[in-house]
Parts: sequence; structure tokens; C-alpha cells
Amino acid sequence: MTPSATPVPATLDVLVVAAHPDDAEISVGGTIATMIDRGLRVGIVDLTTGEPTPRGSLETRRRETQAANEALGSPWRMNLGLANRRLVDDEAGRRALAEVIRSTEPRLLLGPYPTDVHPDHVAAAALVDAARFWAKLSRTDLEGERHWTPRLLHYWSIHLRLQEQPSIVVDVSAAFERKMTAVRSYRSQMPGPDSPFPTVIDDIEARARYWGWAVQVAYGEPLLDRETVGVRDVATLLPPS
Repeated sequence: MTPSATPVPATLDVLVVAAHPDDAEISVGGTIATMIDRGLRVGIVDLTTGEPTPRGSLETRRRETQAANEALGSPWRMNLGLANRRLVDDEAGRRALAEVIRSTEPRLLLGPYPTDVHPDHVAAAALVDAARFWAKLSRTDLEGERHWTPRLLHYWSIHLRLQEQPSIVVDVSAAFERKMTAVRSYRSQMPGPDSPFPTVIDDIEARARYWGWAVQVAYGEPLLDRETVGVRDVATLLPPS
């Protein structure tokens, strides 16, 4: 495991699990930055390095991830170093991620949506489910104290063109430019200046604008809870004045 330079917090409010560096930024970068703005302790676990890719390298991705993380507001971050392109829901992966959950004790997990064209994303979704359960086990040789994260929300990637049915949409208007700065930090993975329209950047911006429109704000990011979502304050349902 390769932890970030940020000291490991005693506990986290939110832990975001991503198959590759750049997945968290593309899918929920605005949500991450918004939560940090609100004073929440946020962490990101990248399960793989994302390499090899056509224009990337391990050192390039490390530098890009550092720049992207700074753009988001410097959440705690680590990379588990599991096998890119061959990610599977196995005992080693479950153990590694469960131990992170036990050590950081998040109150909320964000993980990939289980249906995706990218097999690493499908495996990552299964690993989050399994590790969340494993983290609460007693009578085990896992490191750390048992911990159950009470809520798991799923985010969508850009590989499979789904008609999402989210449980909630997060208003990320104030953080959207920082999200896009973080996304563009992955230069080795982004389209060049001569790429035909629409590029992946165009698609990310269009999706965020659509979900913002859906909830009467500038930009939004959708999230799904497989369980029923409740609210403590009905005033949170009121549209912006």
C-alpha cells in the first residue's frame, strides 16, 4: 500500500473507493470538494495504479494524482496497488480494503455503481460491498477494530451510457471548476487539443450540467443508495431561493 503524504486521520467522515486514479475525480470530484469545504474529513482509496495505459506511466500517474488531489482540497489518499485490468473481488483485495475501513472508521462510503462496461469497476463495486461487511467482523485476524459503515452510496462512471436513476443529486456548483481542474490534471488520460467534439471533458461537463438542471442548480452529481434515503430536516428539500 502506498499512502499519500497527508497524515492518516484518526477517523474519516467519508471514504471514497475508486478502481483507478481519476475515477473519483471524474465521478464525484465536485462532491469531494464540496464535502471538504463543509469541514468533513474525506479520504480516497484508489484500488489500482491505473497503469499501463497508452500515454501513462507509474510516475506520471503519481504526479497527476497528487496535482488532482490538491485541486480537490487535499483529502487523505492512498493506493492499494491491486492489479490494474485484472482487478477481482478476492480475499486479498477484501482484506486490504477492509483494513482501511477499520482503520479510518468512515461514516459514509462512496463506491462505484455495480453495473459498468469496465470489469475493474464491476470488481471494485463488489470489493466495496464485501470489504464493508468484512470490516465489521469479529474473531478475525484483520488489523484494526471492527467497524460498520452505516451508509454506502454508489456513483456512476462514464464508460456505460446509462439512464441513471439516482437517489440524490449533490449540488456541486461552487466546486465544479475545482473538479474540472482535478480531472484535467490527468493529462496522460485526457484528450488532446485536436480531439474531435465531444471529448470526455465535454461529456463530463454536459452530465454535470444536466444533473444540475434536474435539481435547479448549475451543476450536480448523482448518487444512488440501494436502501431508502431519509432526511432529518425537511427544509433540505426546498429548492434554492
